[in-house]
Amino acid sequence: MISIKNLSKIYKSKNRDDVTAVDNIDLSINQGEIFGVIGYSGAGKSTFIRLLNRLEEPTDGKIIMNEKDMTNLSNKELRNERQKIGMIFQHFNLLWSRTVFDNIAFPLEIAGIPKEQRKSKVQELIELVGLAGREDYYPSQLSGGQKQRVGIARALANDPKVLLCDEATSALDPQTTDDILDLLVSINQKLGLTIIVITHEMHVIKKICQQVAVMDNGKVIEQGEVLEVFMHPKEKTTRRFVQQVMGEQVEQSPIHYFVKNYESGKVLRLHFVGETANQAIISKLVKRFNVEINILQGNITQTKDGAYGTLYVHMDGPEEVVNEAIKYIQQTSVELEVEENA
Repeated sequence: MISIKNLSKIYKSKNRDDVTAVDNIDLSINQGEIFGVIGYSGAGKSTFIRLLNRLEEPTDGKIIMNEKDMTNLSNKELRNERQKIGMIFQHFNLLWSRTVFDNIAFPLEIAGIPKEQRKSKVQELIELVGLAGREDYYPSQLSGGQKQRVGIARALANDPKVLLCDEATSALDPQTTDDILDLLVSINQKLGLTIIVITHEMHVIKKICQQVAVMDNGKVIEQGEVLEVFMHPKEKTTRRFVQQVMGEQVEQSPIHYFVKNYESGKVLRLHFVGETANQAIISKLVKRFNVEINILQGNITQTKDGAYGTLYVHMDGPEEVVNEAIKYIQQTSVELEVEENA
């Protein structure tokens, strides 16, 4: 487990006000899970991830990783612990004068690994990340996705227990992003690595993460299981991220636009999770109750732990019948919110 307690980073300035980039963060990350940290630019997430391996020095707090307090290590101890922490970057950070093979071998050279052992390890990693046949290519001869695969292989060279990903897919096109995310999931499953993903894209979170923390102004404002955060976002920032992948625009949503067109009935928001996404709830309601149902807006998306969908409907009919239909929905596994009485 990674335990982060009261972690803060304050940048001091003589001529301006101090800047608090990370503000008193507490997080627990389970071994072997993929944990996402999401926030907009300036939220403090990149500073946060650099604090974990002390590329940035914390102002306050503790980071317990691999059963060591990262904030209380000597320089020699820190060098040893960093070998157990891999890191991949947004812009790859490859050595452009070295081949794919030599880029991946570089951390092994620094660690003093014998040549034959290095060769065997690098070849194993090249196979793992899908770069077989490109060992002698230079970075300039590779696509963006291939460059990131080199970065991932290099980060795995010293058999780390933790992999830090700082906006690792934000420079890639959507299809390549999905390919790299699939690779990270595969690595997580094969090697049992704990992976911490920093991103501003909710698509990344929903596709591969089990847990997520939402950052804003240096603070963690919301955290939990990805599916739970999707279903019940508490903070405005979180709701905006969820809307990214659900295709909802606040100013165009049924709550703010459709409901004013109805003189009776109720606008409902239905949440479908996992197997409930396959339930024919609308047809059952129409058959069972004397109500009219108008579908206003809906969407479904896939998270790592199952499908999540929302459906806005306007239900009209005699008030007592509408209320009975609502009670019927509440007895199913479909979650329901009455958005507004029309």
